[in-house]
Amino acid sequence: MFDMVSRRGFVSLSAVAAAGLGLAGCSGNKEPEATGSDAGSAKASSKKETVELQVFAANSLEKALPEVQKLYTEQTGTTFADTQFKASGDLVEQMRAGATVDVLITASKGTMDDAEAAELVDTDTREDMFVNDLVIIRAEGSDTKIEAIADVANLDGKIAIGDAKTVPAGKYANQALASVGLYTGAEGDDGEYAPEIADKVALADKVGTAAAYVSTGDCVAGFVYSSDIFRYDGIEEAFVCPEDSHKPIVYPGAVAESSEHADEAKAFIDFCLSNKKAQKIWAKYGFELSA
Repeated sequence: MFDMVSRRGFVSLSAVAAAGLGLAGCSGNKEPEATGSDAGSAKASSKKETVELQVFAANSLEKALPEVQKLYTEQTGTTFADTQFKASGDLVEQMRAGATVDVLITASKGTMDDAEAAELVDTDTREDMFVNDLVIIRAEGSDTKIEAIADVANLDGKIAIGDAKTVPAGKYANQALASVGLYTGAEGDDGEYAPEIADKVALADKVGTAAAYVSTGDCVAGFVYSSDIFRYDGIEEAFVCPEDSHKPIVYPGAVAESSEHADEAKAFIDFCLSNKKAQKIWAKYGFELSA
């Protein structure tokens, strides 16, 4: 702008007159300035296109992630489409079916492994983002006592567990049950419940549903993540499952192969892990950054 004003300030009136009288017909290399709608189009094309990212994320991130996304939008201008929060396995199936995605965050390494094997994500962008704990919950104010995993066999009522076919929390729960002889498969999705609890298990389509079963009183206890205590009203922690009773609970994130904004998608993953304000949001909802 300064150079343009300077030039105009030093153009003499005589030069302007000469241009009007004698130079209008001369040919030159300078292109005519765009006017009207052409000028408007030129200005629009010069502006940086606003990027909108589509994120698929594990159901347990439903409260924390939108706050981080809002923070990212405020700082970068990048916006987000309607983020899909579902069981990790369901998200991968949607991607298999052709869903266009920029970022995938799952609640288990195994589910991300499945996405990677199906070439749905860019392996080079994969990051372990968060860790979590597996807890047994009860309704808030309940007198249900659980001092060990095996105690669920003695409960008078249903036990909410995520369906291990699609819900990572369900796999972790089954692994914990297997550690005390109440499930027959060490992997968590390859066995059956012991007779002591087989009739008590209420399968949930996602970890949030398991929490809801307990909060409404449909189940007396349930297996969820520690972060779910911060997400749902009406539940409280009854027992924290020992770390050695199940595989480590890790949330990997990666850029999807279908992304048309791969650089921006990777930048968002990096922001989630490095921005101090974002880290406070994760901590508020019970998530710890993966070391």
